[in-house]
Amino acid sequence: MMAGLLLARAGIRVTVLEKHTDFLRDFRGDTVHPSTLRLLDELGLAQRFAALPHTKLERRSLRINEKTVLAADFGRIPGPYRYMAMVPQWEFLDLLARAAADEPTFTLRLGTEFTDLVSDSGRVTGVRCRDADGAERILTADLVLACDGRGSAARAAAGLRPREMDVPMDVWWVRVPVAADDRHNRAVSGRFEAGRAAVCMDRGDYYQTSFLIPKGADARLRGNEIQWLRTHLAELFGWGEDVLAAIGGWGDVKLLEVTMGRLSRWHVPGLLCLGDAAHPMSPVGGVGVNLAIQDAVAAARLLAEPLRRGRPGVADLERVQRRRTLPTAFTQRIQQREHETLLAPALDGTLSKTPSHLALIDRFPVLAGVAAYLGGVGIRPERAPSFARR
Repeated sequence: MMAGLLLARAGIRVTVLEKHTDFLRDFRGDTVHPSTLRLLDELGLAQRFAALPHTKLERRSLRINEKTVLAADFGRIPGPYRYMAMVPQWEFLDLLARAAADEPTFTLRLGTEFTDLVSDSGRVTGVRCRDADGAERILTADLVLACDGRGSAARAAAGLRPREMDVPMDVWWVRVPVAADDRHNRAVSGRFEAGRAAVCMDRGDYYQTSFLIPKGADARLRGNEIQWLRTHLAELFGWGEDVLAAIGGWGDVKLLEVTMGRLSRWHVPGLLCLGDAAHPMSPVGGVGVNLAIQDAVAAARLLAEPLRRGRPGVADLERVQRRRTLPTAFTQRIQQREHETLLAPALDGTLSKTPSHLALIDRFPVLAGVAAYLGGVGIRPERAPSFARR
């Protein structure tokens, strides 16, 4: 959606396909980082975004065993946006869709599912898709952007496979209502003990809660009664049975099968993968949305002119990958470190002390600002192209 908006503002004719008829899916990445907030400002969308229902995360704290540590302090980063916004992703997508609809060259097709790529002489020249009424259609294109996530069908159709990285966990997502007298959990978002781990994100009237489980353990653990999960959450966060009763059964618990990896080549002639389609991210830090948006901005800046001239060549697509590989690899390495030093020890029961890097950040507050900058802005933040600014 971001790539479509930016390219449409460059005068490029763009069609965005979304297989659902709306954006209303829960338990998606709902974090909007400082660099994205600055980007929205540059696009003239800051006021519209501010009107969306959202909460602000200014500090990120974790409780590791019995010790609470400060992991990131967004108040220490430069610029006007010294917080992370927690906003329902469907609201964010609707905002971008409405802004893009103002551009005469933009088309959004809801209820339209990608089914295959169309190629000619080794080059992708469009897509096959299925409308909500079941009609099969072919759309031709000078360039196809695969933005369809970690299980990208477009990536698979192009014969691209990411190199997978080991991850220690899968995630259960569940909603827990906020009790009227609950204040502590709004400040401390993550709980890690020897044998279990969970993170909750304050969404105003409920916590979007992730309970981490060992990789591949979903079916086995669902053999327990639902009270098993309620008890763990009660002990981790101090929630009472009255609010945990909202978890009525296993049907209320959604599984995220965590994958992490990166394509060695993000493109084939006529197609470029962006976001999780190019580099599936761990949910650690909630950075997947931010990385995807940064990819989109880089792609729009580097490909707008080649698209005006006609069909971008492989060299044009390679420029996008080269620009975005370093920040992607850097962020994934940070995520791997969190897996190795915090998440894996918590899940296998060996977490006995605060990992050294987190203890150092907690001891020296200036480092909490560095951590917030690296996670919230990144090492190569993208700025809005001049043609897209309003």
